[in-house]
Amino acid sequence: MPYHGGRLIARVLKNENVSHLFTLCGGHIAPIYDGCLDEGIAVVDTRHEQAAAHAADAYARLTRGIGVAAVTAGPGVTDAVTAVANAYYAASPLVLLGGAAPLNQQGRGALQEMEQVALLKPITKWSVAIHETARIPELLTQAMRVATSGRPGPVFIELPFDILFNFVDESHVKFPAHYRTTARAYGDPLVVAAAARLIAGARKPVLLAGTQVYWDDASDILRSFSERTAMPVYTSGMGRGTLPMDHPHCLQLSRGAALREADLVIAVGTPMR
Repeated sequence: MPYHGGRLIARVLKNENVSHLFTLCGGHIAPIYDGCLDEGIAVVDTRHEQAAAHAADAYARLTRGIGVAAVTAGPGVTDAVTAVANAYYAASPLVLLGGAAPLNQQGRGALQEMEQVALLKPITKWSVAIHETARIPELLTQAMRVATSGRPGPVFIELPFDILFNFVDESHVKFPAHYRTTARAYGDPLVVAAAARLIAGARKPVLLAGTQVYWDDASDILRSFSERTAMPVYTSGMGRGTLPMDHPHCLQLSRGAALREADLVIAVGTPMR
């Protein structure tokens, strides 16, 4: 059975359990909408590309999954830059799909043609153009792996007009499975033991829990640790709420003196920079 590029994208999104695509309708990316309709993915049309990308970012954060936005070529991509930058510094797994001029017209002043891949590189974990329809599933799943591995972050995929419209037979396309791990990384036992000694010897230890506690769905672990050690916990970023605000060990801003007077601060799930 032949599939066009837009249907291949929708199949990958469906396999990833992405239920919504956020966009502002544009001709360069029309096949993606057809594919989403075929695969039962809801298309949420906004009034501005920046809003579409921000919504996809919010979707990722609220679902602990991947948020996907699709924008048209040129000004559509540049309108989404602010939202991509926001996702980059917030470590949110946003996938931005951007339309582009047909391959045979690139470099010849095609409609809304501009250098998009280089533009997005500084504020994404990966920015790439797909130049072969059959490789859409391979590269899109790779983008999802990059977006969610290690410290999460946004990726940008450029999709030329003809690559989306071209048809390929399903037998010539490989849909990767098990393309990203769900395994958790565990700490070095020697370092964990050293940390335990520091905690045991501290008079006023405080735990700083950040965004990654939320992304790793580690609320129960955080609660158990705080209750076992009776250690005050201050949450920041997306870490807020991982320990309920009414929990006796949750350190409120109004009680910030405990943080200032601490002789040991343990930071988990937050970059130290």
